[in-house]
Amino acid sequence: MSNRPDFSNYVAHFTTDRPPVASSDDDNPGLAYKSMTARDRLESILKGGKIMASNLPWKAGRAVCFTECPWTSLLGHAKQYSPFAVAFAKPRVFAAGGGPVYYVRADHWRKQRWDPHLQTFVTPFWPEYRPPKLKTDDYLSGKTVDYSHEREWRVPHDFTFELSQVEFVVLKSYEDMAQFPKELKDAIGREKFLMMDVYETIERLWSVHKL
Repeated sequence: MSNRPDFSNYVAHFTTDRPPVASSDDDNPGLAYKSMTARDRLESILKGGKIMASNLPWKAGRAVCFTECPWTSLLGHAKQYSPFAVAFAKPRVFAAGGGPVYYVRADHWRKQRWDPHLQTFVTPFWPEYRPPKLKTDDYLSGKTVDYSHEREWRVPHDFTFELSQVEFVVLKSYEDMAQFPKELKDAIGREKFLMMDVYETIERLWSVHKL
C-alpha cells in the first residue's frame, strides 16, 4: 500500500467520554466503559488487548468502529471524540473480519432487508445537500445523517490484538504520557506515542493543511 495525503494505511479507534449507545439489553458490553474517561478507556483497552464490540445506532448490531486516519484529519477526529486513540494497520483489521462501511442513501436503506451480518457494515447516508423534497419525516425522521468524512471501518465482533500490532497511540499531552503505565510504554514503544498538543502547535505555527 502507498500513502497519499488524502489516504491512510491505518485506521484508529478513538475513545470518548460519552456514554455508550442506549440499549434495552443488560449485556451491552459498552456499559463496562460507562463510568470511564476517554483516557481510562484507552488504558483499559491496551491492558486487555481487546476492544469490545458495542451497540451501533439504527439497530445495526454490534461492532468495533475505526476511522481512517490521514495525518490531516487527526485534529478533527480528536475534537469529535477525544484526543485518545489506538491505531492499527488496515491488513490487521481486515484479517480480523473488518472492512469499510457502506454509506447507503436513506431511501435505498428503507427498501432493503439487510442480512444481520451485512447490516453491521451499513450506515445511512442522507446529506444536508439533499433536495428539499427529501427533507421530510419520511426518511430518518427528517434527520441529516452524513458520516462519510470518517471513512469508517468496522469489525463485527470484539477486536483482539497484541501490543506489538499497535501502530501508534494518540494521547493529549506529555503529562498523559508521563502518567501512562510504564509497562504499556515499554511494550508498545515510546516512539509510537503521538501528542495532540504537539500536533496542535505544529498546525498553529505551520498551517500547511489549511489551504
